[in-house]
Parts: sequence; C-alpha cells; structure tokens
Amino acid sequence: MKPVKAQSAGSGSLSERFNLSFGLMGLIWIVGLVGHFTPLLEWPALFLYLLGSLGLVLYRGKSRGEWTEMYLAGGDLRKSLLWGGIAGGVLFAMDVMNTVIYYKNGGAPMTGMQFLLVNMSLLYLFPLLVLAEEFLWRGIMFSAMIERGFNKHLTVFLTTMFYVVNHFAVAPVGMKERALMAMMAFPIGIFGGYLVLRTRNLWGSVLVHMITMISMILDIFIIPKLVH
Repeated sequence: MKPVKAQSAGSGSLSERFNLSFGLMGLIWIVGLVGHFTPLLEWPALFLYLLGSLGLVLYRGKSRGEWTEMYLAGGDLRKSLLWGGIAGGVLFAMDVMNTVIYYKNGGAPMTGMQFLLVNMSLLYLFPLLVLAEEFLWRGIMFSAMIERGFNKHLTVFLTTMFYVVNHFAVAPVGMKERALMAMMAFPIGIFGGYLVLRTRNLWGSVLVHMITMISMILDIFIIPKLVH
C-alpha cells in the first residue's frame, strides 16, 4: 500500500504543477489583455509574470522539494552550461548581424524599450526577468508536460510558442517592438528547450537567455549609433 500512496502523491503533485503553470499563464494573458485597454496598460501583467513565475517555482521547490523535478537541480549541469554558452554565442552573433542589417535597411530604433530601460531604470530587472521566464516556460511548465507524457518535440514547440505569444501580453511598448522581441524569443525557446530536454538541467537555458539579453542591449543602445 505504501508504494501506491507514494505514486498517488507524486501524481497529484505533478497535476498541481501542470495546472498551476498553465493557470498562471492564462491569468497573465487575461490581465494583459484587460490592461491593454486601460491606462495601466500591460504593467500589472508584467509584474504578475515576474513575481508569479519566481514565486510559484520557489514555493514548489521549497515546500515540495521539487527542485530536481523542475530541472533547477540535478541533471548534467556541466553539459548544460557548456552547450548553453555555445548556443548563446551563436544566437548572439546571429542577433547582432540581423540588427545591423535591420538598421542599415532603415529600421526604426526601439524607442519604447529605450524609455523603459533607461528612463524607468528597468534595465536592472533584466536578470530577474530572465529567471522568471526560464523558471516558468522551461522549468515548471516544461517539466510537467514531459512528465505527463507529452511528445518531447511538441513540448519544446508549445512552450516556445507560449513564450513567444507572451511578449504580446506583457510588454508595455508598441506592437512592432513586441513583434521584434517575439522574434528573438523563438530561437531562445527552441535552443533552450532542447538543451533542457537533453540535460534535464535548466541553467544552460538560463545562460543562453542571459547572453541574448546582452545582445539585445547592444541592439538598443550601441548598434544604432555605430550603423548611423
């Protein structure tokens, strides 16, 4: 009887993680949609995204000991970081080249993001935002889908698309800038998803994300000055 109870408890825990992760995503999107038509814009959704993702994963890890299940511990950390650095470098180079081409062809600067990052000092929140994004999409949600038997390639694709669409729900900038960020999010999600799938460790995906965020800062502040 004891093994049956343990299996039942594990199954219940998995269902909770699955439901909580998708429930948080749905709530973020609803709050973002409502906020878009109010003076608050997407700010409530953005803060719900940040605090909800971090809080949910940390709560599950601390209260239920699910660090390994959500890929924040265990797996092959060394391999994860090695390939995360390589993948991040590839995406960094691709992003810089694409941005140079974009501005040489007359692309408009991302003034909305410049305002948020500089005038509102949100640049300092980037590391926390990266962790929140990785914890939700490639941590708690990704792991719950895999454990529930979703096809692994479908899991990578769906969590990536959720992550891409989420940029339209939480970014308080113009639609063109949201689309540009969503385009950057797609390769991050694919690279990060397969990296987590192969290593069962989240931190290489975090590294990929951090490196691409550095390239985005160059996109916004440095490259436009060099090109023009």
